[in-house]
Amino acid sequence: MAEFITISQVDEGTRLLRWFLRVFPGMLQRDFYKLCRGGQIRINSSRVRGMEILRAGDIIRVPPTLQSYKVVKKKESGEQFSLADLEALRKCIIHNDNDIVVFNKPAGLAVQGGTGIKKSVDKMAAAMFPYDKISLVHRIDKETSGILVVAKNQRAAQELSKQFQNKTAHKEYVALLQGALSKHKGTIENYIAKGVVYEDAANIPHGVNVQRAITDYRVLGTAHGLLSWVWFAPKTGRTHQLRLHSAYTLGAPIVGDDLYGTTRGANLGMLNSLLTTKNLFLFAYKITFVHPSTHKNITVVAAVPEFMQSVLKFLEFQLP
Repeated sequence: MAEFITISQVDEGTRLLRWFLRVFPGMLQRDFYKLCRGGQIRINSSRVRGMEILRAGDIIRVPPTLQSYKVVKKKESGEQFSLADLEALRKCIIHNDNDIVVFNKPAGLAVQGGTGIKKSVDKMAAAMFPYDKISLVHRIDKETSGILVVAKNQRAAQELSKQFQNKTAHKEYVALLQGALSKHKGTIENYIAKGVVYEDAANIPHGVNVQRAITDYRVLGTAHGLLSWVWFAPKTGRTHQLRLHSAYTLGAPIVGDDLYGTTRGANLGMLNSLLTTKNLFLFAYKITFVHPSTHKNITVVAAVPEFMQSVLKFLEFQLP
């Protein structure tokens, strides 16, 4: 039985051929044109030639013969993702143009593929945009949710990579921490090496390769001295920087962080029932950078993930 798909605002302006090859990555162009000639693929019940420009609200007829193309398997890397996975990630797009696509990445989804990783943003984005050269220009932890900027061509990748490397791109996070902080704002400056924080350079063992880590922070709210709602602006991009600074420098691990500290089993009173999720309460909510084509500042703000919404509402915490 044929399937009917309504085109979203995100896909407006895309050519029909490009849309089909993105949604059904295993499909050959010759098969696509054959289905068009036979009237099997249609837009709003009208026959098509294949190069039509899609508009939001258009209804695409997808013939049942394409069901076999719905699952994409990358045997060489072990990656496996379905059409449903791609559509779920497509719904996470919060900005899309010819140079970049920005996702509000869900917690638990890896950014980059590798051994043992079944799904990753880079591979799935490449399937969504098969005629673009997808490149990662920065990263966030698999456990962290929030904004991820991805380049769609080499020029954009080079310009954006420079901004992230030079720290001219400005990233902002919010996190729910277990505990109260002694200082309500400040700048953390220390050194990180493989999950260990060194507060003083003089205490670093000989031969240990450390990296300087700098983070600005500000407490936005507290809950009975048990939880703190904190704004972070990392000035460097070390692995697990905010998680380490929270757990070891501030002495208050991020809620849901099983690697550097966890709330599970902690004495949080009536708040225990709210914090049953296994997700990490660290959210990359805002980013500002210079667009690679317009050369104008662009700021993107993401919506809070669902698993955090009820907790923040109950505690009356908000984004900055």
